[in-house]
Amino acid sequence: MEFSLLGPIAVSTGSGELSLGPAKRRSVLALLLLQPNTTVPLEQLIDSLWEDEPPEHARTVVQGHVSRLRATLAEGGAEAYGIELTTHGSAYLLRMPEELIDAHRFGELVTLARPEAAPADAVPLLREALGLWRGPALTGTVTSPPFAAAAHALEERRLTAVEALGRAHGTLGEHEQAAAVLYSAAVNHPLREGLIAGLMRALFRTGRQSDALEWFHRTRRLLNEELGVDPGERLRGAYEEILRAEAADGGRKGAAKPAGGARAAGGATSGGARPGAHPGRGAGTEGAPGADGAPGEGTAPGAGGMAARGADGAAASAADGGARSGSGRAGAAPRLLPRPPARFLGRESQLTALTDVLTDRTTGESPLAVVAGPAGVGKTACAVQWAHLHAGAFPDGQLFADLRGFGEGDEAAPAEILRDFLLALGTPPERVPTSAQAASALFRSLVAERRLLVVLDNARSSAQVRPLLPGGPHCVTVVTSRSRLDGLVATDCARPVGLQTLGHEEGAALLGAMLGQERVAEDPAAARELVDLCDGLPLALRAAAAQLTARPRWRLARLAAALRDERRRLALLSAEDTGIAAALRMSVARLSADDARLLSALATSADGHLNASVAAALAGYDPERTQDGLDRLAEMHLVDEEATDVYTISTLTQLFARDERGGSGDRGDRRGERRGERRDSGERGGGKGDAGGDEGDGRG
Repeated sequence: MEFSLLGPIAVSTGSGELSLGPAKRRSVLALLLLQPNTTVPLEQLIDSLWEDEPPEHARTVVQGHVSRLRATLAEGGAEAYGIELTTHGSAYLLRMPEELIDAHRFGELVTLARPEAAPADAVPLLREALGLWRGPALTGTVTSPPFAAAAHALEERRLTAVEALGRAHGTLGEHEQAAAVLYSAAVNHPLREGLIAGLMRALFRTGRQSDALEWFHRTRRLLNEELGVDPGERLRGAYEEILRAEAADGGRKGAAKPAGGARAAGGATSGGARPGAHPGRGAGTEGAPGADGAPGEGTAPGAGGMAARGADGAAASAADGGARSGSGRAGAAPRLLPRPPARFLGRESQLTALTDVLTDRTTGESPLAVVAGPAGVGKTACAVQWAHLHAGAFPDGQLFADLRGFGEGDEAAPAEILRDFLLALGTPPERVPTSAQAASALFRSLVAERRLLVVLDNARSSAQVRPLLPGGPHCVTVVTSRSRLDGLVATDCARPVGLQTLGHEEGAALLGAMLGQERVAEDPAAARELVDLCDGLPLALRAAAAQLTARPRWRLARLAAALRDERRRLALLSAEDTGIAAALRMSVARLSADDARLLSALATSADGHLNASVAAALAGYDPERTQDGLDRLAEMHLVDEEATDVYTISTLTQLFARDERGGSGDRGDRRGERRGERRDSGERGGGKGDAGGDEGDGRG
């Protein structure tokens, strides 16, 4: 006879499972099994079975369930196994050998396992222990707090065992197995930092650095969104360990290369970029020269001098220390790009424009491009695609950072991003300055003579970007933002590269890449209508494709018919935490109260076309106030100025603004005022906060 708590509550005998009856009876048995050979008071059973006030006849109900359980166990031959359910006054006792309970056997196996000291023995022990689980613990019991707490405690023990199994595989060097064990648990428990930290290490050790770093950034966003906290020591430690290990590994590879491939102190290279660099995933990571321009004896004076000019003595000290201690890291070549965007199509003209801007050496300055466009248009995808295609031209590394400019929280602080960059470049943690000004000076010093690519994704403002810009003439920077970032254009000679929505052919091609060309070819008219209903936004089209993928029997025309209902359109163009509504919400969150009200007023326009006079009438603003607001909305790509005093607002933006207006009322105005305050503080540099969201998922 065996008793199961690790899954559905069950009692098994040689002839099959016993019939345990309704949920409350199963719950009585579960509570007795959780405390075997211990008297359980009747009052405890009553409190556990009824979440609200128990009925007057609760004692009689419990006594009846105990009586039926006693009979059921007797029919299953409990006496032969030394099992007896007895009454002791106003309490019950289930006397039995505890090894008959799966939760007890699980605990014993986990206790025997020593993943670090004896990993070869620990792996089979932990696998056997985890094999006892047949689903969520205590399935079939009532949903009261005591049972929820008990199930949570058992689940915690299971996750601890999963982490231990991952460590055992890692100790044995079986990193692929460790990643496989930890992955599914991490997906189901995305806020468990120890689990994510173990998965990050396993992924890194299998050569999947970008996946490991992506897990960190995803978890950081979730922690901020759901708990309002930053990553803890374990998760942050794993992240910094990966950055340092990559830098150290790059140094060893660089030291092993022939001297002809190294960079001299003056910054010249013998070979430059590898001409045959293969675009795509991992482009530029194999066979590329090491970043031998990291600070060594030949560059120490320049590093110290630049840091000293940063008006912070700490920077000078850090630069000197980094130069001395960094000699062993001279070959560090960080490669922090996310994986290439899936099913990336088109955008040839924008990719060509980026190439023209970023390869222009006529000015002798560090090229800087700003990829701007509305939420969901695929800015991140375009920038990352270009970065992978040209990674071989930047043998000293590629840096990437999500600046989290558009979200419910504040944007990433420059000091936070600079710390990540400096660690990736091989700076010892104790040498990283704490002030953004000093860290920026040190960063510029370290990269002054390198051929380096920097991708700054999802920027909120020019002020947030400036401290992160490298200064060397061989460095290239790509910034993406929903804002035009006119300040960077004015002060840093940034070159804008705008992204527009997709036309019918490009949109249908994206649907075909997601769904299969045959399915789209069945109904080309419906495909064109879907592109229109999605406003040509890649993120919306991908969400629509996700809906159709989940419903393989649906024709495109059926989804198009559903999307015609404006009340349902935004909901249908969402997939879990990704969608147009979430993306637009992050844009609107950054508006002042006045601008949010103006956008809401514009949404009432019949056809989405209007001029400043019509906008003023709809909003009830004076002309000057209206014009200023329209300019700010156009800068954020929430409206489009097609011609002088001719503005358009997209259908999806209209629908979102109407929904917000109808569901928020005055509460939305107060929230807008708070967002306006945060917007003002963002111009001063901001702090840590939420992720940008749509650009990472809305590649197109």
